[in-house]
Amino acid sequence: MASDRFTESAATGGARLTDAEFRTWFAERREAHAFQVEEIPFAQLDGWAFAPHRGLRHDSGRFFTVEGLQVRTDVPGTGSWMQPVINQPEIGVLGILVKEFDGVLHCLMQAKMEPGNVNQVQLSPTVQATRSNYLGVHRGRPVPYLNYFNEPGRGRVLVDSLQSEQGSWFFRKRNRNMVVEALDDVPEHPDFRWLSLGQVRRLLLADNVVNMNARTVLSCIPFGPPPASAGDDAWRDGLRRSLGPEGGTGALLSRTEVLSRITAVKALRDVEQRLVPLEVVEGWHITDREIAHDEGRFFRIIAAAVNAGSREVASWTQPLLAPVGRGEAMLPVRRIGGVLHMLLQARTEAGTADVVELAPPVQYNPGNYRELTLRIRQLQAVDPSRTRYDALLSEEGGRFHHAVSRYRIVELPDDHPLDVPADHLWLTPGQVRDLLPYGRLINIQARTLLACLHATW
Repeated sequence: MASDRFTESAATGGARLTDAEFRTWFAERREAHAFQVEEIPFAQLDGWAFAPHRGLRHDSGRFFTVEGLQVRTDVPGTGSWMQPVINQPEIGVLGILVKEFDGVLHCLMQAKMEPGNVNQVQLSPTVQATRSNYLGVHRGRPVPYLNYFNEPGRGRVLVDSLQSEQGSWFFRKRNRNMVVEALDDVPEHPDFRWLSLGQVRRLLLADNVVNMNARTVLSCIPFGPPPASAGDDAWRDGLRRSLGPEGGTGALLSRTEVLSRITAVKALRDVEQRLVPLEVVEGWHITDREIAHDEGRFFRIIAAAVNAGSREVASWTQPLLAPVGRGEAMLPVRRIGGVLHMLLQARTEAGTADVVELAPPVQYNPGNYRELTLRIRQLQAVDPSRTRYDALLSEEGGRFHHAVSRYRIVELPDDHPLDVPADHLWLTPGQVRDLLPYGRLINIQARTLLACLHATW
């Protein structure tokens, strides 16, 4: 089974590259090209312009637009608001190519520069390309290895699903998340290296190394239970039991109950989303250098000039969304009957495509909130010694400028109450894994945390 092969790869080192060799190669790739990102006035954007009643858009009509969004919802404490949003209706490809070496699956990972990354180069999937890019609208070099993902029969498809991205900043954005096994020899490229899933899993423990696009594809991989070992503790045993077939043994809710709970929230919650001209967005202003909130909260839209010798196009200009401050995403977990469960919330965001997606119950930017809810304060008050994962991770560097969130997984004590509001659910990691192929159910922050959870084996 594919899940057994993925799990075996996650439990082993690399056959092609040692960890020390990876670090040397990664440092060399960061030094191999000159990268420069400079904030510029909107007037210096090449090929981009403000169109009356149509927002900030590219002359080709492709890539994406920055438009206004009006949201009305009955979520308590939320109400109605207006904001700018990135509208990118085309579906891109996020794909990891895998191949066996010495009987172990390896992932072809890329050292990729993105203009919004805090450290410029991070580890990305084999392919991360918008439809505009891989159709050559940017008139740059072809995307390496794209044929494995867009030519039927070129490889064996192991994972393929449409997944959302940041609902607070994108309007109904989706990308195709794929894992494809190569059946023939794969040409080499200096910016790419083969790593086992075990190596990638360890790299997820470090700050700002594995990028968001890689994390979302990794979260879609159907891992089975980690192999038993002599040094197993209650944490590892709880994780193993939660990753068995059908969501693992001992799940608090059945699959039918989970789907019914999600459907009930979608059916009962009122959400209206309407794209509007940027000029009418209340509480925001436009200058020659930014689109910003009147109180300096949330985010800014800026323009950037980029030089990157390793990209398909060596230089270009584009808008970027720059959040104000660092985000926080915390996943509470608890062993219930010895089985690990994740606490998730059915969350509505500005650009969510289907009313709600399951999200971490702690997901916010401290600078945007004058007062946190009691539940968030209670969850954050858990003893820090119970933290099982803690790292700073960059969000999508192709659209966001220096967007970094602190991702944490915290194990609640065994006596922590199980009673939660109707829009919260206790799910095993195996149940979340089994929901992912459907798409539009698990948000990008929760998927990142699921990938990080696998790094704690």
